[in-house]
Amino acid sequence: MSQVYILGAGISGLGAGYSLRKRGISSVILEKDITYGGLCGNFEINGFRFDRFVHFSFSNNEEVNRLFSLSSPNIIRHIPNPYNIYKGNWIKHPAQNNLYALSEKEKHQIIEDFKKRPKNVDINSIHSYEEWLRVQYGNYFAEHFPMVYTRKYWMCEANNLETGWVGNRLYQPSLEEVIQGSLTQETPVTYYAKEMRYPAEGGFKTFLNVLVDEANIKFNSEVVEINTEKRMLRTVSGDLYQYDRLISSLPLPEVLNMLQELPEEVRSAGNQLKCTCGYQISVGLKTKNIPPYLWWYIYDEDILPARVYSPSLKSPDNAPGGCSSLQMEVYCNRNEYMQEELLARSVGKLVSLHILKEEDILFTDIRFEPYANVIFDHNIYEARKTVRDYLSFLGIETIGRFGEWEYLWSDQSLLSGLDLMT
Repeated sequence: MSQVYILGAGISGLGAGYSLRKRGISSVILEKDITYGGLCGNFEINGFRFDRFVHFSFSNNEEVNRLFSLSSPNIIRHIPNPYNIYKGNWIKHPAQNNLYALSEKEKHQIIEDFKKRPKNVDINSIHSYEEWLRVQYGNYFAEHFPMVYTRKYWMCEANNLETGWVGNRLYQPSLEEVIQGSLTQETPVTYYAKEMRYPAEGGFKTFLNVLVDEANIKFNSEVVEINTEKRMLRTVSGDLYQYDRLISSLPLPEVLNMLQELPEEVRSAGNQLKCTCGYQISVGLKTKNIPPYLWWYIYDEDILPARVYSPSLKSPDNAPGGCSSLQMEVYCNRNEYMQEELLARSVGKLVSLHILKEEDILFTDIRFEPYANVIFDHNIYEARKTVRDYLSFLGIETIGRFGEWEYLWSDQSLLSGLDLMT
């Protein structure tokens, strides 16, 4: 019997294992942590549950929705209601067609710039995200909103990013929509997802239950070496596994580090793969008096988090009775902030804006993720192809957000595993 090993028990690795089992192929999943889920997992503090970064399902894929429904028959359905903080004020999301809360001066500047946008531009000829933003929204809005947010979320300037990742993620309104949104708050929801789904109990991780059933997962099994000649895996504890087929959902740079020798071209390409790290700053509160929005974006650069969401609004099961919770996402380079600065420029800022009260805070918790978002700079496609082609040549199949090195949502990451060639 052939030995199939999967590296990582995140959503794509679990999807790969599930897909193989349905075809009568057994596999072993090696996971470095003590539980499954990866970035789709969660943790608990004093009766509060927090996901690892914000997660909802808004998939239109029939198979994904079937698996999620089997895993969690009781699902809470939310209509998206995101907001933004800009100069300390609340603005409906997306801001480009919801300017009502801005001053008359800024509204005028944005609308006049919007009118001056170049016409008949071939979008396919635009190679810089900054240029794309200026063409779509005009200079003033681009410079004060998405270009600022780019520095917080992507940790680089907009002109350092290409545009293939954008897709439908940023709404592109008409002039009429921009003007209408400057006159009234009563605007239609133009968020790209019309419904957000979340398990009633157990956090987002509950959606993975069916994938885990009958899965052979070895926890505390961090692979540190891959010998492709002997087709052997070695874990940090010294365990050895002989494989016939190897599937990896781990970040591409991590896989390269496990190999004994690399061609210089591949090593150089691996060094060009960039991503952000991230902090999760979780807050438990002894009140339900929090902003009513499932999540909100922050454009102010003096406030570190790019995004804040409420686990307790996603599901009451995520917090004890009478309590609520928030989690803030700070994207960063490795070792960029000390704990004191993180708290002062996140929780402290929300207190100063009277969004939180110091006396309502039960605890704060800070956790670090070394891999948060793939950065789509101008080198990504060539560098990624070089690395993945080389790993494929060695017989290592790569899946998932960090195995494909792609901007994949959770359902797309699951499909990356489910669609594995058998």
